[in-house]
Amino acid sequence: MLAKIHNNLKKYMILYVIVSIGLGWLLGYQYGHAVKHYQPTLKTLISVAVFLMIYPMMVNIRMSALVKALKNWKGLGLVLTYNFVWAPLFGYAMGRIFLHDPQLGFGFFMAMVVPCSSMSIGYTGLSEGNLELATVSVVTSFIVAIAAIPFWAKLLGGSFNVPVPMGLLLHTIIVVLILPMILGYLTRIALLRWLKEENFKKIVPLFASLTLIGMYMIVFLIFLMKANVLIKKWQLVALLFIPSTAFYLVTLALVTGISKLLGFSYEDHMGMVFASTGKNEGTAIAIATSAFSPLVAVPAAMMPIFQIVFLVGYLKLEGQVRKLFGAKPIEAEETIPHAKEVGSV
Repeated sequence: MLAKIHNNLKKYMILYVIVSIGLGWLLGYQYGHAVKHYQPTLKTLISVAVFLMIYPMMVNIRMSALVKALKNWKGLGLVLTYNFVWAPLFGYAMGRIFLHDPQLGFGFFMAMVVPCSSMSIGYTGLSEGNLELATVSVVTSFIVAIAAIPFWAKLLGGSFNVPVPMGLLLHTIIVVLILPMILGYLTRIALLRWLKEENFKKIVPLFASLTLIGMYMIVFLIFLMKANVLIKKWQLVALLFIPSTAFYLVTLALVTGISKLLGFSYEDHMGMVFASTGKNEGTAIAIATSAFSPLVAVPAAMMPIFQIVFLVGYLKLEGQVRKLFGAKPIEAEETIPHAKEVGSV
């Protein structure tokens, strides 16, 4: 039952995101005065949704794979370079060129600074890639993000003329990343000792479902709170299509080309490509709404629509990618259980 709920929430993610955006936009526009009156309550609800999303995601991350995958220093180093050098610089350029509204431009830049999501591990499992490399890339990226996010925000964020409250930003990172990471890891240890490995795997879909529900709640609340502003600036919101599409197309091609050039195996490439391209839009939303304004979170809130299309599309090209890297053709076997063990956004 839990697995069915999770699979439904994940399979129709694009639909749920669109519905969340539409409902929030519609209700926010129709009941604008009431929304303005209840702003403090809505902000509290966002905080609850943030915790509901981040904490379960941390419970599902398998820390034990860290030591083993750290030996693949070349692959891990490339993933970190894509996440914390290439993506921020690309996001900065796209934000400056295409998004003239400072808050939207800064929001897109911040969405690029936030690293991969643990759903990258799910995509890797479905493609029969290197799960250990994908896992350690996600965990290490979260750790590096603690320093990288305020670094990039301070270095380039000021050019968007959006004040960067470093104290509040650091506090947000502690609350949004470090605290849930610690609590999630402790919860995982406690549950494994109590339920044992076999029974723990049975409830993994519950945590993954909570993560997805939390993300949908945040998207809904953001568009509810900023409906009137977004309607007035719908042209700028539409412009997010250009930089978002450009990022996924260019990055997927770049990572594939470099992996081929450096002689990586198909398995290692698949362990890298999703972790290098997919962004943790939920974390980006959480940081933006906690440390800045909801409008800054709009690019991250809309990113799942673009992200799922391109990453699932790349997954559909598995046969061609296998051929490119000289791997054996895919055989008719079940690969979904690997993804189910770690399936979270």
